Amino acid sequence: MRISPRGLFWLKVLLHISFLLPAFYLVALVLTDNAGGDPVQYIIHYTGMGAINSLLVTLLISPIAKRFKIAALMQTRRLVGLYVCAYALLHISAFISLDLLFAWGLLFEEVIKRPYILVGAATLIIILLLAITSLNRIKRRMGKGWQSLHNWIYVAAILAPIHFYWSVKSEIIEPSIYIVLFAALLFYRKDSIYKWLKPNK
Repeated sequence: MRISPRGLFWLKVLLHISFLLPAFYLVALVLTDNAGGDPVQYIIHYTGMGAINSLLVTLLISPIAKRFKIAALMQTRRLVGLYVCAYALLHISAFISLDLLFAWGLLFEEVIKRPYILVGAATLIIILLLAITSLNRIKRRMGKGWQSLHNWIYVAAILAPIHFYWSVKSEIIEPSIYIVLFAALLFYRKDSIYKWLKPNK
């Protein structure tokens, strides 16, 4: 299946709309006092779900492109990946500003008391590195090292659902579903992961 340049353009437009609408919807909910009984926790959870769903979509692009032979679809990975980063930054920003009120000392205490925050921070660092190095100029300078770095998305795909699972207190069904979904996608990419971990074999 082939996508024309015009079709790819409109596909990217559709992706932009799909990822921006939830953010605008969240703003509307907050402004109209419809963000639940605890708006702060609602915002933190909502943006976190935006990040993990965007990451899931990013990992789905390659299997779909290969299954249906849509090579042009691979050109949307950077766009979706940047939305993963955007939602992840909104997630941590909401936590630090709205929950902790910029109490940095309390942040370190929370990390020690709640390991899932450390897991989330590690995931964010990986995503930030991938977003920064997604620029073509940096990609060319990095050479072969670029692909090795961007294979760390597999690590992010392990850490993100674990962060989600550990962060909930009782409702574990939803995060468990995400663990299964990410595990399935990682299993699908097992050959690529093996080559990355065993480059000389």
